[in-house]
Amino acid sequence: MGDQPLVALRTIAREWGRIGCIGFGGPPAHIALFRELCVARRAWLGAEQFERAIAATNLLPGPASTQLAIYCAWRLRGKRGALVGGVSFIVPGLVLILALSVLFLAGSPPRWVRGAGLGAGAAVAAVAVSAGLGVALPIWRRSDGTRRLQVLAYALAGACGAALAGPWLVLVLLACGTLELAWRGLPRRFVGLQAWPALAAVLGDPGGVGALTWTALKVGALSFGGGFVIIPLMESDAVGTYHWMTHAQFLNAVALGQVTPGPIVQTVAAVGYAADGIAGGLLAALVAFAPSFSFIMLGAERFERLLVNERVIAFLAGAAPAAAGAIIGSAIPLTAANSETWQFILLGAAAVALLLLRRSVVITLLGAALLGTAVVLLGAPLPRH
Repeated sequence: MGDQPLVALRTIAREWGRIGCIGFGGPPAHIALFRELCVARRAWLGAEQFERAIAATNLLPGPASTQLAIYCAWRLRGKRGALVGGVSFIVPGLVLILALSVLFLAGSPPRWVRGAGLGAGAAVAAVAVSAGLGVALPIWRRSDGTRRLQVLAYALAGACGAALAGPWLVLVLLACGTLELAWRGLPRRFVGLQAWPALAAVLGDPGGVGALTWTALKVGALSFGGGFVIIPLMESDAVGTYHWMTHAQFLNAVALGQVTPGPIVQTVAAVGYAADGIAGGLLAALVAFAPSFSFIMLGAERFERLLVNERVIAFLAGAAPAAAGAIIGSAIPLTAANSETWQFILLGAAAVALLLLRRSVVITLLGAALLGTAVVLLGAPLPRH
């Protein structure tokens, strides 16, 4: 950092907060906004530095665009800059998603609110397929021959884990990474470092705050392969195991995470709100984002080594295809959460908009919410549960 210009912390807070307010559209939008700010407009970072930062954060579990935001601020002002920049980027979307959670996850919301939530929620399965393909297709194109068979096997394992294994999905992702290490004949030291969450998943079944903390930790520390993999990681806990939410409320939470600015990982705040109100939402967000701050503030100086670490690369070569499969596989329980005919019609329309017409996720979900509101106000039935 010694050759970088000294940027005022208030400048970092203002600029990172601005991106946190306007960063609709997920990681591609966040990366473009930070590139425009840090490379093109302010020249705080060189183009090559920025590209290598993207590559390094994509090797880490957790929300890559959030880690990129923290890393860029770290390059400018060290740990204090990382803390200020990361918090400024996260807080706007967090405040908005908690406010919307109060409205959409209330015990008896108005009929039009239920219609909007059910409409947007109906489209979430199509968003999952679109997000999963966005992760899977580049991996597939980079592979050939026998490697494609391995990628397909990992993806199928992840899809089955998301559709059938519920809370054990995290073990499927870790197992795929471990199998790739074994396939390449690499030492097991890396496996040991990655295996502690598996032990916690097997031995620990906490309740209350412990359950929420564990769910949020999985989201922040084990979401390999893109932010949307948190959806299958959370769904079984939030709906099936701890009953914090109904299926319909979970779909609402996912939709809120998509239409608010900032990282989709903030969906965990809506789950936390359902579990324990505002305090639960704040706790879940704190736990979910803590690993990202830790990775950057404690390890950013070693990012260059991370890019050539064969164990890291090998582990992700197994875990990333499994994560992509899990994202796509999550569309099965997400589809099953719909119950009314008009919801399935909206789901089909959303699939056409996202997969064939290439419309943005935000516009598609907002359109589905508006249609859901209109349909319900015109007398369409609401689910009984």
